[in-house]
Amino acid sequence: MSLQIKAKQILDNFEQTPSVEILDVLNQILENFQSQITQNYLKGKLKTISDTSDEDQKKKLCKNLKPYFDWYLQGQ
Repeated sequence: MSLQIKAKQILDNFEQTPSVEILDVLNQILENFQSQITQNYLKGKLKTISDTSDEDQKKKLCKNLKPYFDWYLQGQ
């Protein structure tokens, strides 16, 4: 399945998607950024979310990163 399809599926069903899947796709989207500053910023956010043990808290933090999905899909 392509990254574009995965990203769209996550956006369409965000609440039911496990955080591990969201983080996996965001890590793949990260590679599309040309700015090293943006890559480093997102890497830091993803690490913070990964280090959080509570799934509900992870999902709340993931919601803040939804614009990255939108950005990626707009460029496709």
